[in-house]
Amino acid sequence: MKTREMVLAALFAAFIGVLGFIPPIPLGFIPVPVTAQTLGVMLAGCFLGRKTAALSVILLIVLVALGLPLLSGGRGGLSHLIGPSIGYIFSWPVAAFCIGWMTEKVWPKLKTWKVIVINFVFGVVLVSLIGAPVMAFITHTPVWAGLAGAAAFLPGDCIKAVLAAIIAVQLKPISPIEEKVQNT
Repeated sequence: MKTREMVLAALFAAFIGVLGFIPPIPLGFIPVPVTAQTLGVMLAGCFLGRKTAALSVILLIVLVALGLPLLSGGRGGLSHLIGPSIGYIFSWPVAAFCIGWMTEKVWPKLKTWKVIVINFVFGVVLVSLIGAPVMAFITHTPVWAGLAGAAAFLPGDCIKAVLAAIIAVQLKPISPIEEKVQNT
């Protein structure tokens, strides 16, 4: 891994951490709040590419595990990685990797709508399909109830998917993916 990629991974971990300072929106009927951090996960994937994006999110999780208050609401430490949000948080590296992988596949013919679809499938649907059943298991509720509760995230997550796609397409010339494509 090049130094530039390591620096970008660290910067995106910091960016996702900064998004955690935006106050979470508790929903009341589901123990997982709405946060802005999934925007950072989606943006990391569609801007950095698969490996660097996944590394940035893994770095964020390691920093949270070490106690840094980088999760929404200024939470940090191992205790916050074993609650109802764990499925969502641990789905982030998978989502970032998948978003990056698919974005790299369509990069030569990159269009905003393609990145929106990629972000929706992997940044919204995949995260919910991993996070909701884990949340249901931890809270001792039926999986269908967890998935139904996760539907509350859809409007905000769709907006985040569109924002991340627009930003990534605008930043295409400076993306590390562009550098990889030009070097091959």
